[in-house]
Amino acid sequence: MPASTPNVVLVHGGFVDGSGWKAVYERLTTYGYNVAVVQHPTLSLDGDVAATKQVIDSLDGPVVLVGHSYGGVVITETGTDDRVVGLVYIAAFAPDKGESVNTLIADPPPGAPVPPILPPRDGFLFLDRDKFHESFAGDLPHDEAAFMADSQVPWGVDALAGTVSEPGWRVKPSWYLIATDDHMIPPPAQRAMSERAGSTVVESPGSHSIYVSQSQAAADLIRTAVEALT
Repeated sequence: MPASTPNVVLVHGGFVDGSGWKAVYERLTTYGYNVAVVQHPTLSLDGDVAATKQVIDSLDGPVVLVGHSYGGVVITETGTDDRVVGLVYIAAFAPDKGESVNTLIADPPPGAPVPPILPPRDGFLFLDRDKFHESFAGDLPHDEAAFMADSQVPWGVDALAGTVSEPGWRVKPSWYLIATDDHMIPPPAQRAMSERAGSTVVESPGSHSIYVSQSQAAADLIRTAVEALT
């Protein structure tokens, strides 16, 4: 790849960890890209941004940040870093200044499915295991969704309250993959956020786990971003 080709840094969302990016990672490395996966703890936005910057600091050259779900908040806040040249949102939150996950989910569209998030337990959130498949991973096989449900990463309530100071998408180009069958972040909300951000948009059938179920679609959009920035 040309020396100017950006590194790709993948940032996971809530309830999951970076291993969900495996298929996307494999596709991107097949293209010859240098890819890193952030294993941030989802305890606080500040902490997750710090973990992402630690990965960026370990790389030589420019970076394209890719975020799924809550990872979109993390890349939005991290995106103003001088080394970041572009942002890719995969069924993700793309907040504006002063917004958080909490503010973005406070007023869902009429008729939108309500994510089955259980009441906080010791400061952490989980999805109802029995409803995980339908809500988070509807287009994945039952056994794969069951594993994801049983291996949930506790999502700290402080992370949902973390507000963006300066959104990276206001100063960097962005791309957005809308999952049209998403039951966690309603597709109309994804369309509104991507339009506000001025993102280049691709829509694809898929659940909130589209980065797993439709890894080719996710990798293709990331490749489009990298090639546009090279």
